[in-house]
Amino acid sequence: MTNANETNDRPLAIGEPQIELLERLSNAPGVSGDEGGVRAIVLEQIKPAADEVRVDALGNVLAVRKAKGETRLRVMLAAHMDEIGFILTHEEGEGLFQFATVGFVDLRQVVGKPVLIGKDSVPGVIGARAIHLTSAEDRKHVIPLDTLRIDVGLEGDKRVRPGERAVFATRFLRSGPSLRGKALDNRLGVATLIELCRNPPENVDLLLAFTTQEEIGGRGAQVAAYAFHPDLAIAVDSTPANDLPAWDESENTQYNTRLGGGPAIYTMDRATISDPRLIRHFVQAAESAGLPFQLRQPGGGGTDAGVIHKQLEGIPSVSISVPGRYAHSAIGLARVADWENTLRLLHAGLSRLTPEVFTR
Repeated sequence: MTNANETNDRPLAIGEPQIELLERLSNAPGVSGDEGGVRAIVLEQIKPAADEVRVDALGNVLAVRKAKGETRLRVMLAAHMDEIGFILTHEEGEGLFQFATVGFVDLRQVVGKPVLIGKDSVPGVIGARAIHLTSAEDRKHVIPLDTLRIDVGLEGDKRVRPGERAVFATRFLRSGPSLRGKALDNRLGVATLIELCRNPPENVDLLLAFTTQEEIGGRGAQVAAYAFHPDLAIAVDSTPANDLPAWDESENTQYNTRLGGGPAIYTMDRATISDPRLIRHFVQAAESAGLPFQLRQPGGGGTDAGVIHKQLEGIPSVSISVPGRYAHSAIGLARVADWENTLRLLHAGLSRLTPEVFTR
């Protein structure tokens, strides 16, 4: 394991050990409210490095990596462990189950997708009436959720029951410079925090929150911020990249982030106006370190920062994310270089943080 002193001589990097860890994290089930599979990996990875580790009542993993000096800042870093998915609601017999979504699932693309259900990863598939049996008018619309079923087959219904969660069965894959997986949002952030716990800057106390239930409203981050009482907070997440061609074949002029452009520093989203002092600080850190970065343009979506900044007397917050395509679907796609540069930017920015950041 690399130690903090070694990172002063060479920049942090994403190599095979980090990719293998991300694969484990991405493949693990962790639908909101049932993040135990991911939490077990996080605890295994950070206990040897952290000074303090505990799990709170909502299932957040709260870890502290202490620094040196008298005037060090207390910096909260939050990355959510949970992912979108499904919950079985009613058994109809013959292996068919009604279900509800957990989080904002893209229903345009769920039909025919394989899923894994419960702790035993029982295989199933999301089914709908065959397209041959639908009307031309029906084909113009997203299939209503209440007409879909999860089909586990005649034997599978003996192994699952209503109340169990289901995740997409997509397996992680590295393809050249790209990463593909079902839960890169936000196992990329989780893996990044683990690396920072192992290789911390020496000037700030790291308060690492591996949070629960972000996909249904940032509930874990809300209580984590209250427990930590930090001086500032950074949400580390995956942000949707709007870098595909326009549907009408005209030029897409609405890029918010692009793959290959480096880490995305948020200016504003649906839930947060990022603290301008922190935006300036991380922009300057990127420029000083020669790291690529992009400013994530204002728009929809949100991160754990949306609830963190409103806790206690107010917590200055910013989000820094890895851009990725196909968010909230069965598969996400990101670039290794963007992840690596996000890790490096966070370490560079944290290493330069002093209380004077709030007087500029």
